[in-house]
Amino acid sequence: VQLQAFGGGLVQAGGSLRLSCAASGRTLSRYTRAWFRQAPGKEREFVAAIFRSGGSTYYADSLKGRFAISSDNAKNTVYLQMNSLKPEDTAVYYCAADNSIILSQIRNYLQYDYWGQGTLVTVSS
Repeated sequence: VQLQAFGGGLVQAGGSLRLSCAASGRTLSRYTRAWFRQAPGKEREFVAAIFRSGGSTYYADSLKGRFAISSDNAKNTVYLQMNSLKPEDTAVYYCAADNSIILSQIRNYLQYDYWGQGTLVTVSS
């Protein structure tokens, strides 16, 4: 499956952005879909995921309540709605997918086989 992420940009603190990740080549709903982010000098970190079996959603504890992951199966696209953005949310955001990952590993970026190219989100103070 090929993934293409877009929707990043510059936003003021307190603002909102919605990232999109469009898939081609496979039916995305059959995959666990996730968003990760990587700030300069830091390791890639888990943001949110939709598990392939059952469609349950999972979030990084620190982001729960501000970020929301969703999926439009008809458009083969996964979204990340980000609200009340803070300067510390500044990072490159990546979408990822995998069709064999187990639930206990969904926060581990090393377990995902398919990645989008990343989209930069910059939050100004």
